[in-house]
Amino acid sequence: MIDRTSVYSMPGTCFVDLTPATGGERYRIFLSIPEGPAPAGGWPLLVLTDGNATFPFAVASLTTQAPYPTGTNVDWGVIAAIGYPCDEAYDPLRRSWDLGPPPGKSYPPFTEGGPPVVTGGSGQLLGFIEDTLLPWIAEKVALDRGRRTLFGHSFGGLFTLYALFERPGLFANWVAASPSIYWEDSEILKKETQRRDAPGNAPFLHLSAGEYEGDELAPFQRQSEDATARLEKRKLTQTVSLAREMAQRLDGTVDGLRTQFELYAGETHMSVLAAAVNRAIAISFAVNGAEDGIVKGSP
Repeated sequence: MIDRTSVYSMPGTCFVDLTPATGGERYRIFLSIPEGPAPAGGWPLLVLTDGNATFPFAVASLTTQAPYPTGTNVDWGVIAAIGYPCDEAYDPLRRSWDLGPPPGKSYPPFTEGGPPVVTGGSGQLLGFIEDTLLPWIAEKVALDRGRRTLFGHSFGGLFTLYALFERPGLFANWVAASPSIYWEDSEILKKETQRRDAPGNAPFLHLSAGEYEGDELAPFQRQSEDATARLEKRKLTQTVSLAREMAQRLDGTVDGLRTQFELYAGETHMSVLAAAVNRAIAISFAVNGAEDGIVKGSP
């Protein structure tokens, strides 16, 4: 028998349950802070949504690359992942509210007898990041305000776009992986047309998707009983085309927003997470510039 009481922890990491300044439910903030003094300008910072799921990928990516900056173009920085006080990778009910942009809607429960699923709380989560999380981290460790990055995948990617359009000066880099642009009749596109100009330096937006989020199923899915239904859903979600079109539409617009789109070969909506988080590390902690070495997807 294996002794499962000897729980493994990731060296150099911790978590804190943090309550928003305005009150409400706590968030579990997973932290990785480099050892030693911060550089003169402060550490760069990467903030991730869906922290329970994304934090392990981010820490593993950083700690294997940062010791070898000349070979990876990645140096050390601070990681803060926003999660929930649970042991699961996701809290479906809370993330639906937090990551679904307003005005939002109400949907049937995930399980029979459960509470309804409500979206539309992205404004509150964005307020928590701006008014509670970032000041709290800045009290603990010196940060470079000009090198802050926000990452999200799927619903988190949708939230990242919402935050960019609503508070473009809050982060320098925005990484939206497989964003659910189609969600609620593509309501996010209205926010795009009303987006605010970014003060100061032009922000950088990296959009991406997996190869098998487009019109083609992954090889292992092609003979499955639900293959037809999956293809029909792809016609609705259009993850690849909507992300690529947004990147093309926004690149070099009035406020100088710079964009790139990347297609990850061989990846599905869920398997792409590791590659996308790894890219967020490369962008957040780049030695020679966020876009260096990033490959655009085909037009």
